[in-house]
Amino acid sequence: MFDIFIETHFSAGHHLRDYPGDCENPHGHNWSVKVTVRATELDPLGMGIDFRTVKNAVKKVMDDIDHCDLNSHPAFQDRNPSSENISVHIFESLQDDLHTDRYSLFSIQIGETPHTSVIYYGKQ
Repeated sequence: MFDIFIETHFSAGHHLRDYPGDCENPHGHNWSVKVTVRATELDPLGMGIDFRTVKNAVKKVMDDIDHCDLNSHPAFQDRNPSSENISVHIFESLQDDLHTDRYSLFSIQIGETPHTSVIYYGKQ
């Protein structure tokens, strides 16, 4: 079994509706993103998944949320754009593109700061 990952980032603004503190005010982050794909076997070239495949899929999702007001994004009309919900959105956006009989999306890690992050593993 192999865990293959890429790391990237995006910048965006947001605020947490009904939050009892400063995070209810508009603010922004430079979120770090780690996307992990789990491969159960290797292809004939000896790879679980080509890094390029992961990068290309992730780039589409990052381009959609980078430098935007997440509260205005369609994915966050009915839920707060918390790190947890952002990780769910990214996971759901990638799971079909990063799934075959040999590999599948395993987790999304989102960090708001170098010291705070969340990991989402999909619905169990």
